[in-house]
Amino acid sequence: MVSIPAPEQAATHAVTNQPPPLSPYDASDDSVLLEGLRREGAGWAEEGIRRLGLRAGSAEAQEWADQANRHEPVLRTHDRYGNRVDEVDFHPSWHHLMRTAVAEGLAGTPWSEDRPGAHVARTAGGLVWGHTDAGHGCPTSMTYAAIPALRKEPELAKVYEPLLTGREYEPELRVPAEKRGLLAGMGMTEKQSGSDVRTNTTVATLTAESGVYTLRGHKWFTSAPMCDVFLVLAQAPGGLSCFLVPRVLPDGSRNTFRIQRLKDKLGNRSNASSEPEFDGTVAWLVGPEGQGVKTIIEMVNCTRLDCVMMSATLMRRTLVEAGHHARHRSAFGARLVDQPLMRNVLADLALESEAATALTLRLAGAADRAVRGDAGEQAFRRIATAVGKYWVTKRGPAFTAEALECLGGNGYVEDSGMPRHYREAPLLSIWEGSGNVNALDVLRALHRAPDTAQALFGELALAQGSDVRLDAAVARLKDLLATTSEAGARRLVEHMALTLQASLLVRHAPSAVADAFCATRLGGDWGHAFGTLPDAADVEAILGRALPGRN
Repeated sequence: MVSIPAPEQAATHAVTNQPPPLSPYDASDDSVLLEGLRREGAGWAEEGIRRLGLRAGSAEAQEWADQANRHEPVLRTHDRYGNRVDEVDFHPSWHHLMRTAVAEGLAGTPWSEDRPGAHVARTAGGLVWGHTDAGHGCPTSMTYAAIPALRKEPELAKVYEPLLTGREYEPELRVPAEKRGLLAGMGMTEKQSGSDVRTNTTVATLTAESGVYTLRGHKWFTSAPMCDVFLVLAQAPGGLSCFLVPRVLPDGSRNTFRIQRLKDKLGNRSNASSEPEFDGTVAWLVGPEGQGVKTIIEMVNCTRLDCVMMSATLMRRTLVEAGHHARHRSAFGARLVDQPLMRNVLADLALESEAATALTLRLAGAADRAVRGDAGEQAFRRIATAVGKYWVTKRGPAFTAEALECLGGNGYVEDSGMPRHYREAPLLSIWEGSGNVNALDVLRALHRAPDTAQALFGELALAQGSDVRLDAAVARLKDLLATTSEAGARRLVEHMALTLQASLLVRHAPSAVADAFCATRLGGDWGHAFGTLPDAADVEAILGRALPGRN
């Protein structure tokens, strides 16, 4: 037998031309994010955002995200003795992610802080901490969104709001008032109609105690069943109404909340979504009977903002990964990042990412000022959040697919993390109203509240005269508003979104970024895929801004 020297045996296993791990990295190393944070009134939070960005990009936090998705939540309907418990068990990594998110104020905390910019700071925190895992953003988002609805019933808010706005994460199910921190979920949709919640068949029956009802029905999609309390829609004698449903009642007994199954979803695998059954379930009325939709509308504005935020986060996260790969990978004699066509692709993605982040922070600023009583910002928020929700979440899947492709076959394997981000992207368009629902909501806002159109055009007017393509787009938008039918709602909202994004970039981004965005998204000098920027685009400047130190 011929003896082969050890070095020759191992030669075929030498690893070359592969990038090093991205982690540790700084998820807050994003000039668009930090500029927007300051511009929208939360510059005071920058130190905390930078600290959280370093933690999000750490190897430890990235491992938490991977483990939380590989070890999915498990439904446990009964304990060992046969008692019905309806609990969901999570991997410890999920709890690490949640504990950090709550402690950093990414749940209900802004509602307890009487400080301008608090809601902007929370959104910026989500833009960096979201570099870890999107799934745990669901319960933090719903907890954040539940507060304004709960305030429709001051006595309930007095009990629950201090716990929902705190920074303590306690996952165990106990009497809510005995815990240091709570999380809130939602139960709106039912199998027969989904987004058309007015067709809900869950029935609420008034008890002898004022404001207390019992519910009977089956919800089709209730996210985060492990939460402490839920806002639920049900048909009361006076019509569709909103109710607060605790998992554990004040006397310590379990409320009837039978989890029939957990959803087997495309993405968002770390988070549990369920079908609960109510049968004599005790609930407290929130807001007047028959005004359930009106009660939760503010909640919808909050969760829609988070959909935009998470889509922008996925864009930024996958762009950073694609840029990192291109910087360290060589093909045909040169690094990928030095090859003109790859640079075009990365720069095109960078434009999309910057526009999404800028719009997200503008919407967060509007939300912050709206809750403080600014009527103009309230009107702008009403229409612009739905516009942003429609467009940014629509761009997410195409964006993440292109970023994944920048890694080639490496991006298609689970170890890269890119397939997880790609599977996550479509959810943000579906959650809190699909594309059609949001587009039609924009039409309703325009018809029922004329001040929303005035607020939108007031915003666009701030960039008037800065770019002829933008001015032409605004003029065309006015024409579309006068002629668009329901069938053309998507076309109208897309044009609104691009015009709004362009106005923000013209006002706040470097000229290279604004010019390339207006030339492509408004001027038509663009193809049908990312990577089709015109030769005149200043790719060097765009990449230097988007990937500092990486290009």
